[in-house]
Amino acid sequence: MDNPRLLLFIALSFVLFMLWQAWLQDYGPSQAPPKRAVFDERGDASATPLDAPLDLPAEPEADIPGPLAAPASVGPRTDALIKVQTDVLDVFISRTGGTMVYAALRRFPVHIDHPDQPFVLFDRKVERFFVSQGGLQSRHSAPDHYSEYEADAESYTLASGATELTVPLRWRSEDGIVVTKRLTFQAGSYRVHISYEVENQGTTAWSGRLYDQLQRADAGKRRSLGTYSFTGAVLSKPDDRYEKFSYGDLQDQPFDEEIRNGWVAVLEHYFVAAVLPPADQPHHYYSRTPTDSRYVVGAAGPVVKIGPGASGRLSIDNYIGPKLQQVLKEMAPGLELTVDFGWLWFLAKPLFTLLEWIFGLTGNWGWSIILVTVIVKAVFFHLSAMGYRSMAQMRRVQPRLIAIRERYASDKARLNQAMMQLYKEEKINPLGGCFPILIQIPVFIALYWVLLESVELRQANFIFWLKDLSTKDPYFVLPLLMGISMFVQQQLNPAPMDPLQEKVMKMLPFIFTIFFAFFPSGLVLYWVVNNTLSIAQQWVITRGIEAAGQGTDRGK
Repeated sequence: MDNPRLLLFIALSFVLFMLWQAWLQDYGPSQAPPKRAVFDERGDASATPLDAPLDLPAEPEADIPGPLAAPASVGPRTDALIKVQTDVLDVFISRTGGTMVYAALRRFPVHIDHPDQPFVLFDRKVERFFVSQGGLQSRHSAPDHYSEYEADAESYTLASGATELTVPLRWRSEDGIVVTKRLTFQAGSYRVHISYEVENQGTTAWSGRLYDQLQRADAGKRRSLGTYSFTGAVLSKPDDRYEKFSYGDLQDQPFDEEIRNGWVAVLEHYFVAAVLPPADQPHHYYSRTPTDSRYVVGAAGPVVKIGPGASGRLSIDNYIGPKLQQVLKEMAPGLELTVDFGWLWFLAKPLFTLLEWIFGLTGNWGWSIILVTVIVKAVFFHLSAMGYRSMAQMRRVQPRLIAIRERYASDKARLNQAMMQLYKEEKINPLGGCFPILIQIPVFIALYWVLLESVELRQANFIFWLKDLSTKDPYFVLPLLMGISMFVQQQLNPAPMDPLQEKVMKMLPFIFTIFFAFFPSGLVLYWVVNNTLSIAQQWVITRGIEAAGQGTDRGK
């Protein structure tokens, strides 16, 4: 296989890889379409109950609670909402179950042009139902996520200078069980600490356990050329910190496992909601599919016993926020893996670390990408130079190769023998020119995942018209520059001797320009800078070798 044909194969393989990513987004493993009219679209007081009773598996000990019974709460069902505002979150809590039915991330607008519209992670509208719910499970009286709580106020706001904000909710049964559910929010944090204080004012012992779960409706796949990001559930345990479950997997293979030091989460593109139990206690992790379009994942804690006149406390944490890697790493072991860099994570992680470090110096992600490109190019400088020298040598002897091809056009064996003899005489590696492309592709794919998955680069501004490096160039300037740079670089390469290959190679700059028009502009910026540096390096090397070749020819 001659050099241009291999280059063509590599280029087409790369295009097929990116098309495969797009295909996964549009036609990947099937998921059940969402059914409408299950919930009230407005999410107001007329909404139907959030789901069917939780059916946790019974455990062998006689005093461990079985499946939830009908709601045991007292008082009218009002479903009144309590508004909570911190410096990073806007949350609505329903008095029914103390469920977080709405959560907006104040520092992450939906669109860069509308900074006053925060991204909404939790919502109970039909098309994107996503809530955090929980309660207590017991054979005795206990509040589940249907139960009605009482609250002291309708709104809570984190005071300036305060470090935390607690929202207390109270529930009381007729047989003397009093439960205070507290949701505690911290300044600058997306962690929500949830605790249940159980006071047994009755005459018999009470036993029960806490459960906490995330319920999500599959809103269907978003079609977007060139971008695919996993959405679904993740179960983490010490021996497998990142086990992914698509919504189809949750239907076909629900999980029920007893795990110590684990967590469970539901992933959006740049955001995640996670249930984080205490690491020192075993919890039962489960998934359920209440309907064809809704999915539940959660954890239930160990049973606690509370005697008459005594009290006990059960607690768990939620994380509802962006996939900030340093923050997630501190929340729970392996939670940072929800930033899914794909199979080239071992390249993507160092790239992100380098990008982040340079961003700390420059304060601009665009310049960080440019400087990372320069550094990567410097690391592979000598390897690239070897490839460019090989291509320059191929370019220099191309007239002789064409003459050999014409002479032995009807004898393939003699043709290959003569070409190999020429390569040997001139000390040319015909495959050496592939190195510049081969070393770029893994870095390119790794950077693709970094730009696609890192919320730190979401809506990252660069210069002039480039206001968001994680989305396509709105005026297609960078894709055009990329196509031009590919065309210029082709002029420095030896032209294919096969006319058909030559025509296809000439089409590649146009094909890639169209294809890259829909890629994140930060990725195209990397490719433009890399091509520009490659052109400069290759031009210097090619000019030097051609000059040396001319001197040798004159000497002969």
